[in-house]
Amino acid sequence: MVGVMAEVLEAIMLICFGLSWPLNAYKNYRAGTAAGTSWQFIALITAGYFAGIAAKFVSGNLNWVLIVYFINVVCIGANWLVYFRNRRLDAQRQTEVVVEEESLVVVV
Repeated sequence: MVGVMAEVLEAIMLICFGLSWPLNAYKNYRAGTAAGTSWQFIALITAGYFAGIAAKFVSGNLNWVLIVYFINVVCIGANWLVYFRNRRLDAQRQTEVVVEEESLVVVV
């Protein structure tokens, strides 16, 4: 009974924590910029999920909660994709600004 309760509580924690990632990916996708997004933060969260998955394998406690870890990894993966997309968009906008500034000619 205690083992089942521990699994349920772990799953609830992962679900609560994991629900933020699809919302974050959507918000950042709509923003269209990587400004204000910390790749270091995303990397730490990603490492944490992989550590949790590794702990399941090391302990031999392979149960249904592992599925929730993998769902969260997919969601954090979506955040990585949006982050790199937004970095590319930021770089394109920066290049466009530089080209526009260089093409301005002032005639006196």
